[in-house]
Amino acid sequence: MADVDLPASSEHLLVELEAGVCTLTFDRPRKKNAFTIAMYEAMTAAFRAARQHPGVRVVLLRGNGGVFTAGNDLQDFMQSPPTGVDSPVAQLLAELEACEKPLVAAVTGPAIGIGVTCLLHCDLVYAGAGARLHLPFVDLGLCPEAGSSYLLPRLMGPQRAAELLLLGEPFSAETAERYGLVNAVVADDEVHAHAHAVAVKLAQKPAAAVRASKQLMRARTRDDLREAMHAEYEVFARRLRSPEAMEAFQAFFERRPPDFSKFD
Repeated sequence: MADVDLPASSEHLLVELEAGVCTLTFDRPRKKNAFTIAMYEAMTAAFRAARQHPGVRVVLLRGNGGVFTAGNDLQDFMQSPPTGVDSPVAQLLAELEACEKPLVAAVTGPAIGIGVTCLLHCDLVYAGAGARLHLPFVDLGLCPEAGSSYLLPRLMGPQRAAELLLLGEPFSAETAERYGLVNAVVADDEVHAHAHAVAVKLAQKPAAAVRASKQLMRARTRDDLREAMHAEYEVFARRLRSPEAMEAFQAFFERRPPDFSKFD
């Protein structure tokens, strides 16, 4: 692997390397760690560097302030909506999907939208007992992303995936564990330490053997997953321009319930 430096921490993303574990911490707690375009760009740069850095054996994702992430900052999101595979959102998701090194996530508090779908690309996920996960794409007039329309049915079956994606209601860490999205539920104040300990344990194992094993587990579905992600980008971009999405976002900013009755 090429010799590269990890990027320095930025305003809302902390980057740390210790004992072979590169920890990426979402650090915008006043906004529930909601992602901005600048954060997507910083995370993409960090992932690209971590994939090439010889000292990085594991990547750990976590959030500050007792929150994983509330998903997209909708105001920022609507100013620069994703338009396809070249968008900052798609670039980050491509890095997640392509990462050869093991990914571990520590989930506390709210995990919304991409805060849930990114977990599908992680190898090990640990959640606090008080974590609440939510996939509200349909309620925003949108469609699933990050390959979740493909990965969720494979992970938990089509009925449970439909429950999460079509009804779009929040669900608990215990439900996430039962459905196979989370490896284990631990006390809220122990999640970060637990996930970090697992990441360190992984980092101490033969790195090439770990990467080869991950590649073998994912190789047979990789082409199908990438095809699904590209299909989602196209539909998502169209849905962003739809009357339903316009109504959903306007209602959100006006703090009122949306009215979808006039749309077929």
